[in-house]
Amino acid sequence: MAAELVSVDDGLVTLRVSGRLTQSELASLQQRSAGIIRQTGTVRVLVLVEHFEGWEQGGQWDDFSFQEANDPHIARMAIVGDEKWRDLALLFTSKDLRQFPLEYFAADQLAAARAWLAA
Repeated sequence: MAAELVSVDDGLVTLRVSGRLTQSELASLQQRSAGIIRQTGTVRVLVLVEHFEGWEQGGQWDDFSFQEANDPHIARMAIVGDEKWRDLALLFTSKDLRQFPLEYFAADQLAAARAWLAA
């Protein structure tokens, strides 16, 4: 599976993305995350990018309904992964258009990402 919910712990939602991400997997993950946000309130999000191969070609990747509905309830988001995906991941997640701080950390900086999320 390319996108999965790993855990929810004390307002921290941890997600894992690996392989080739498809739109249907992303939509499913967003739906589960929206449910958690409705139950929890404000959350922090940690995205672990492991063995990532990119995004599925084609389709409509321009659906921003999840962001519009849920961004006000996200305090921070940290993405942890291979440096080669930094620019594309920040573009894909619309870093400069989000209502919350969003940062990318190298794969060996998981502890730093967790500390930043907790700040």
